[in-house]
Amino acid sequence: MAKKLWGGRFSKPTDPLVEQFTRSIKYDSKLALYDVLGSLSHVVILEKNGYLSSDEASRLIKELNAIFDSIQSGKFNPDHKCEDIHTNIQNILEEKLGDVALKLHMARSRNDQVIFATKLFCKIAVRDLQNDIKGLIEAINGLVQENDIIIPGFTHMQHAQPVYLKDYLGAYVEMLKRDVDRLDYISKHITITMGAGALAGTPINSDEYSVKASEFIKEQKIGDALNIQATNNSLDAVSDRDFVIEIISAIAIVSMHLSRLSEDLIIWSTKEFNFIEIDEAFCTGSSLMPQKKNPDVLELIRGYAGRVYGNLVSVLTMMKGLPLTYNRDMQLDKEPLFNSFSIASNELKVLVGIIKTLKFNKPAIDHHLEDESLYATDLVYHLVEKGEPFKNAHTIIGELIKYSIDSSTKIKDMTQDKLNDFSDKLIKKEMVEFFNPRKSVESKKSIKR
Repeated sequence: MAKKLWGGRFSKPTDPLVEQFTRSIKYDSKLALYDVLGSLSHVVILEKNGYLSSDEASRLIKELNAIFDSIQSGKFNPDHKCEDIHTNIQNILEEKLGDVALKLHMARSRNDQVIFATKLFCKIAVRDLQNDIKGLIEAINGLVQENDIIIPGFTHMQHAQPVYLKDYLGAYVEMLKRDVDRLDYISKHITITMGAGALAGTPINSDEYSVKASEFIKEQKIGDALNIQATNNSLDAVSDRDFVIEIISAIAIVSMHLSRLSEDLIIWSTKEFNFIEIDEAFCTGSSLMPQKKNPDVLELIRGYAGRVYGNLVSVLTMMKGLPLTYNRDMQLDKEPLFNSFSIASNELKVLVGIIKTLKFNKPAIDHHLEDESLYATDLVYHLVEKGEPFKNAHTIIGELIKYSIDSSTKIKDMTQDKLNDFSDKLIKKEMVEFFNPRKSVESKKSIKR
């Protein structure tokens, strides 16, 4: 049975079933690096306040740096017999340093350690996720620059009006930019604190917890993210999981955006649309039907959105009835948090590959653009410019489109006499030019370009 950070009050060993049930190291080992960084920071504070000698602090820092390097190099192997990663690292220090390591837990609680490590993890993970999102934005922008084409736009999945491809996909760029900003806002408001103890604070003066960790943490990426402050409220510090909920919520929105993009690409790849060709490297086949080329990656992205939504609901539900302060329920925030980051990052990376290899079938798109109903609104505007009230113009063109459909006659093939049946303002030689996708999109001037 692995050594624990607690136990003096207990006369019986923990039941093995309880050991197994409460153990979290199988997933919180992801926090190992950040726990070490918290310990390095804590050593500095303890030394400044006389709880560690200079020699003791140096020995602890040396061993903590050794653990840090082993984690960074991938050589660190968590001991899955330990209760959690915090216990695991403490046990390693005790094996190396003996009683000196026992001093490290002065003015410290696992409650404090957990929130410190989780917040720092989130700071770094958010930054990485933002970079993944920016990678997809770059890929989409590159795609539209290579494909200056017009496609049908849709509302209610029905042909609506012609739009630039750059505007269609640019809508997703706008969504992704908001995702980056949303994550940035959340990250900026994650305050990394120390000194809460278990819940009531510590004997160390609050001023001593103002530490700029970049001064002694050699990993620049991490040091820049870690400015430690004293907590304003120690009870809130150990029981706050708002930041976890906010992050998973933001990732859920990212997942929604990626799911919508995936759905558009799935639809476009069907034989019925045939707008795009997805590279074979990002498709799968059928075990029975040899002709199949399935967009499984995109379907999984669509499906994983539900997993992230579930992660959000699970943490919200877990937190909803908890009294102050720390409760063991909060251990269950880690898997949904880590899983949400992992899903979103993997989705973004694979979507970059899909986007960069996507091919457009311009003849098939042009065939769709021959649908005269796409230009109905342009004809309404044309009548308005000739003095027809908008509502009347809307009705006239609606009747014209209905006749065209019912009689299987294209508007541009109708005689002038037939057009006069709807309005004498519909001049055949003028109308022909309105069935032009380029003219249609260029006539829309309200968009900033």
